[in-house]
Amino acid sequence: MKNLLGIIGVSAFAAGSAQAVDLEVTHWWVSGGEAAAVAEFAKALNEKTEHTWVDGAIAGSGGVARPIMVSRILGGDPMGAFQFNHGRQAEELIEAGLLLDLTDVAEAEGWMDIVNPPKLLEACTYEGRIYCAPVNIHSTQWLWLSHAAFEQAGIPVPSNWDEFVAAAPALREAGVIPLAMGQQSWQTNLAFGAIAVGLLPREVWAAVNLNKDADVAAGPEYTRVFEAFDNARMLSEGSNVNEWNQATSLVITGKAAGQIHGDWAQGEFQVAEQVAGQDYSCLPGLGFEGVLDTGGDAFYFPVVDDEDVTSAQKELAALLLSPEVQVAFNLKKGSLPIRGDIDMSTANNCMQKGLAILESGNVLPSGDIIFSQDTSNQLNDLMTTFWNDHSMSVEEVQASYAEIIRNAD
Repeated sequence: MKNLLGIIGVSAFAAGSAQAVDLEVTHWWVSGGEAAAVAEFAKALNEKTEHTWVDGAIAGSGGVARPIMVSRILGGDPMGAFQFNHGRQAEELIEAGLLLDLTDVAEAEGWMDIVNPPKLLEACTYEGRIYCAPVNIHSTQWLWLSHAAFEQAGIPVPSNWDEFVAAAPALREAGVIPLAMGQQSWQTNLAFGAIAVGLLPREVWAAVNLNKDADVAAGPEYTRVFEAFDNARMLSEGSNVNEWNQATSLVITGKAAGQIHGDWAQGEFQVAEQVAGQDYSCLPGLGFEGVLDTGGDAFYFPVVDDEDVTSAQKELAALLLSPEVQVAFNLKKGSLPIRGDIDMSTANNCMQKGLAILESGNVLPSGDIIFSQDTSNQLNDLMTTFWNDHSMSVEEVQASYAEIIRNAD
């Protein structure tokens, strides 16, 4: 049996793999909910093919894991497959010819007809060729609320961000942290983005995020967003955790009332055996509007000079998008399936909200798609600086933000 690093799938490509291989798959899914979800991929590979999943989990966020993965590929020690967000994160690797072209898999499996929304397959496409297998749709515009926390404070569960802010004094008096927030830079930028989507008219959001209009970014509509972001950092005082799942745990245990975070937080609620609508609530668009961005995860496959490995990689790519695997994985991940043709009737009411929004078409591209990695890193750094430095004013952070938008690519 050959030893390799990566993942695999099963499909018409299975016949092309001459012998079984061990494939290392690198990813950053290490929380309880994430581990339960990725185990569904491993189970499918091990049971549906002759190949073996060798788990290469890297502790930490994508910001920690991505440089390690890239370093291995550039250093001639590639894994068989690796997780990135679909979007622009892998552009340079594709341009260097280091990633496997999956166009034949996509055509054979009909990805063009089943991936919904289609732009997520476009996010895997470079110069007309497809280089990744998208596996889910993640959205970040959610406010997660602990019913126990509001019960302790003797007040009703809010229905939107403004009501949540108004509830903060009663929560503090009851010994509850209003807002849980991890200290990593991508988390603070995620919260800023969610607040912007929740508070801004769509045309104003698009002017900045799609058209990179720095004048609008410096204008009064965005001042309101930064003022709300300033409120958020005050509401999070006492939330002294680093990882996002630690912040989610504060909400699960009722120590904190809410968290602005992506839908993958659902995986942690499920592992804790909490019931959506009973133990916790979820407000897409921060409760103002049913709107979501459509980011998510995808798997890429390094070019390897071994036909058996290449065949196995293509098997995996097909397997990841198969109907049964899509349902099993996404139910545990808390994300929406990348396929628009499968039965998700067993999903909880938070996932049903997301599915309904997706069906309505009221969706936005994610930051991973609209900004380069360099621009995203600059925004992460700025939002973290503001979050932690209370001497930095709203006016100062907004001016810096507008300058980043002015030079964004």
